[in-house]
Amino acid sequence: MTPDWNVLLVPISESFRTTLEGLVRELGALPVPWHPIEGRPRAEGPVLVLGGGVETDAIDLVTELDKSHPVFLIGASTDHRIGSAAVRAGARDYFALPADLDTLRRTLEREGRARRGATEGGRFAAAERTANGFQTIVGSSDPMRRALDQARRVTQHGGVTVLITGETGTGKELLARAIHYEGPRATGPFVEINCAAIPAALLESELFGHEKGAFTGAIATKPGLFELAHGGTLFLDEVATMPMELQAKLLRALESREIRRVGGQRTHHIEVRVIAATHGDLRSAIARGEFREDLFYRLNVVALALPPLRERMQDVEQLAEVFLERLAATYALPVPPLTPALRAALHAHPWPGNVRELRNTIERGLVLSARGTLDPEALFASDTPPAAPRSSPLLPFPADLATITRAAARAMVEFTGGNKSEAARRLDISRPRLNRLLDDSTP
Repeated sequence: MTPDWNVLLVPISESFRTTLEGLVRELGALPVPWHPIEGRPRAEGPVLVLGGGVETDAIDLVTELDKSHPVFLIGASTDHRIGSAAVRAGARDYFALPADLDTLRRTLEREGRARRGATEGGRFAAAERTANGFQTIVGSSDPMRRALDQARRVTQHGGVTVLITGETGTGKELLARAIHYEGPRATGPFVEINCAAIPAALLESELFGHEKGAFTGAIATKPGLFELAHGGTLFLDEVATMPMELQAKLLRALESREIRRVGGQRTHHIEVRVIAATHGDLRSAIARGEFREDLFYRLNVVALALPPLRERMQDVEQLAEVFLERLAATYALPVPPLTPALRAALHAHPWPGNVRELRNTIERGLVLSARGTLDPEALFASDTPPAAPRSSPLLPFPADLATITRAAARAMVEFTGGNKSEAARRLDISRPRLNRLLDDSTP
């Protein structure tokens, strides 16, 4: 393969030259040696400064380098102070070999993807934008148009943190992807995590990574999602469910642009746009002591609120037509027309599950109806009327407030058929808060 991008190797020490030349060639790049007689190092690509055992001399050189391309310092010392000093001098990051070789490889792979995208005239970015850009978000109603206009204005500012709010199923992840793929970080990775889906004990390791031996089961060093999203966007869905102690570490990472792996001693510089999303009310969570106020203001730099479908009913037919076309193609079926009866049925439904519910409803109706048709009765065929509250003992009274609160939590979980997420939503508390109330009530 003909190399289409360069990596400049600046040898303060020759310790890692052979290893890094092999790595650079493996990634399809050309390792370009620098000779001191050429003066200040410049290159059309990343610069690797090989510190070896003399990292302090390498840090001095990093300070003098042209920073039009990212500079990475390579050394042997695992002292976190070396990495911090390198970043302060202007390096993108510091890698201690051999422990950080895999992380360095992934970092250079990302740089290569970005440069190949530029070399190819942005064809890769254009394809990604087509698949994930604003044109994929359907809606022409006034509430949706206002939300999208605000999102477009923030898109080009690649470092601005964004907080997206909206009910479940309104399309928060879709909007986050559009912001990323329409912006200057489009050639970088889009990394997502649902904070509510990861056990609290593992969430820190997922976000920040861990070193080998940091805890039982940590059999190898693992970079976290912040590192994997370097140069791109990290999407934190359901951020309201993040444990309080981890919120403090997230705040520190956002403010310092540095992270430290679990069990690690040195920091890693990160260049990431963070987009957070929640369906809950963070101000209420702050009042309950379940979310840090300082983190809220750090995330809430630009707030985008997606309206529920019931507030943009004029978009229902447009969305239904799009889903019919896509799903009919998926199932190799003809696209049925939206009859007046179908339109009336769609407008009569309140859509508590928002756009996600509408899509699932269209899919169900399509597969249950005769070929080439969409039966209005088939749309809601599996819907059942809300179950009557199960018989349960009255709330204890007289009793102290804590006992009544725990009993109310149990009653709501029973009422929702064991659906804790729905119970938490109806009680207007977070899922972790509900779990604590249920744990407290365990005999």
